[in-house]
Amino acid sequence: MTMKPSAAEITGLAWFKSSHSSNDGPACVEVATAPDAIHVRDSKDKQGPHLTFTPTEWNAFIAFAAEQG
Repeated sequence: MTMKPSAAEITGLAWFKSSHSSNDGPACVEVATAPDAIHVRDSKDKQGPHLTFTPTEWNAFIAFAAEQG
């Protein structure tokens, strides 16, 4: 995982808001996929920092999160 300084630097991505996020909730997450990376950002701070995962890292995260739920 890497942390990028600004989501504004990445263009041409289609961002999707988490189905678990609400318009009023404090924890809103958006995800955008690219062939070699998955990008995650705070939907309330779209120009702020974001996380970038490789597909392997993202799959491991999703598997771990599913086990916790």
